[in-house]
Amino acid sequence: MAKITFLAENNCVASSIAGTSDALAIANLWWLYMKNGTEKPLFETEIISIDGKPVTAQGGIILTPSRAMDDLEKTDLILLPTFFPPFDMGNPRLKRICEWTKHNYNNGNKVACNCTGTFLLAETGLLDGRIATTNWHFAEIFKRKYPKVSLKIDRLLTEDNGLYCTGAATAFMNLCLYLIARYGSPELASRCAKGLLVDTDRQSQSPYIVYEFWKKHSDGQILKAQQWMDKNYEKKFSIDTVAESIGISPRHFKRRFKNATGETPIAYLQRLRIENAKWMLERTSQNINEITWKVGYDDINSFRRLFLRHTGLSPKGYRNKFSSIH
Repeated sequence: MAKITFLAENNCVASSIAGTSDALAIANLWWLYMKNGTEKPLFETEIISIDGKPVTAQGGIILTPSRAMDDLEKTDLILLPTFFPPFDMGNPRLKRICEWTKHNYNNGNKVACNCTGTFLLAETGLLDGRIATTNWHFAEIFKRKYPKVSLKIDRLLTEDNGLYCTGAATAFMNLCLYLIARYGSPELASRCAKGLLVDTDRQSQSPYIVYEFWKKHSDGQILKAQQWMDKNYEKKFSIDTVAESIGISPRHFKRRFKNATGETPIAYLQRLRIENAKWMLERTSQNINEITWKVGYDDINSFRRLFLRHTGLSPKGYRNKFSSIH
């Protein structure tokens, strides 16, 4: 039997705790059914808190722990809590959780986190030099705050040396299915996915990402260049033309653009065009060829490959999944 321990804290998001607990309980029921009641349940779950006292999660939901975190003995996996922003990692209680987590990991316990819980795990330093994922909406903030972490924002689930991270919100279900397959069987995970209506084809966050164009920087000329590209993305122009529009040499412009935004000008322009193409695929009935031309590309095949690389879906597949036109 695998023991899964949920660490609850005030203002945490209760869904990843309650949802994971429910999914593993359903796995236990399916397991007993498949084994005709001859096997023991696969999972045991418990909630702990810093001092063993109840905590109030988001929405006023009261979570009642069974013990204090320092009283934890043997467990197979610790699940850290998720929080809404802002992320106050200077909070003394969160600092205690970080110290406790690091101690438990160094003593052989595996640690998992869901969504923005990756910020808490990264704060321990355990993710330095390791791969991780998090809620795509906060990826830029995460990368700037924890540059030593190898962030794979397209991933729904990462595992690196006993440290598990999942993507936005409901991606905790991917961790559940992983655990069910590991401690039970792939067949059990498949049955649970069907019972829980979880799409097992969902292997990436990429189709869901709404790209945030980084403009919260202090370089006024680069901001003007971004605004120029925002207005002219559908036209044919070179990056040198953008540099000239704000009176900077192309070489100096490319270096300053990268420093300010974290991306090269050409990568920024590609994302800008892809985001506009996504909008058209979702909200218009224009055919894919028309959309390709309207976002500044002549070669339809090249556009399809670029779209697939950025979103993980073909333009047609993206439209089928997200179109609001029926």
